[in-house]
Amino acid sequence: MHGYDLHRRLRGRTGLGLIWTVKQAQLYGILARFQSRGLIRATVVAQEVRPARRVFRLTKEGRRVYRAWVTEPAERKDFRLVFLAKLYLARQEGSASGLISAQRQRCEAWVRDMTEREKATASDSLDRFVYRYRVGQLEAMLAWLDECAALAEGDASVARRVPR
Repeated sequence: MHGYDLHRRLRGRTGLGLIWTVKQAQLYGILARFQSRGLIRATVVAQEVRPARRVFRLTKEGRRVYRAWVTEPAERKDFRLVFLAKLYLARQEGSASGLISAQRQRCEAWVRDMTEREKATASDSLDRFVYRYRVGQLEAMLAWLDECAALAEGDASVARRVPR
C-alpha cells in the first residue's frame, strides 16, 4: 500500500481510525523509520498522469516483528490504545482469541499484584483507596476481555450475558 492509502485507513471513523490518530507527516516519518530498520521496503510505481508512488511492503523481518508484536499482550499503561490496535489487527489475521487469552492472563497478574499491594496498606489509608480503584479498573478490563472472547468465538448470546 502507498502512504496516502495507509493514512486514509488511519483517519477513518471505523477500524483503526477509532483507535489511532496519526497525521500524514507522522505516518511518513514512521514509514521512514520502519524502512531504515529493514521492516518494510518501498518500490516506486509509475503512474500515467500523476507522480510516481512509493508502495510499501513488509519484509520477511517486518512480518516476523509484526507477528511477534500483534500476539504479545499490551502493557497496562498501553492497554487503552495498543491493545485495541492489536485486537483490530489480530482479528484481521484470525488470531484474536489467542491475543485476548494472553491479555487476560496478564491482566489477572496485574489484579494479583494490586490486591497484594492493597493488603499491605493500612485499611484507612489513601493508598488503600487508590489500590481498590486500580483493582476495580482491572476487574472491569477482565469483564470486557471476557466479552471480547465471547464475541471472537462468535457466541453473541454469551457476550450479551457478560455483565457490564
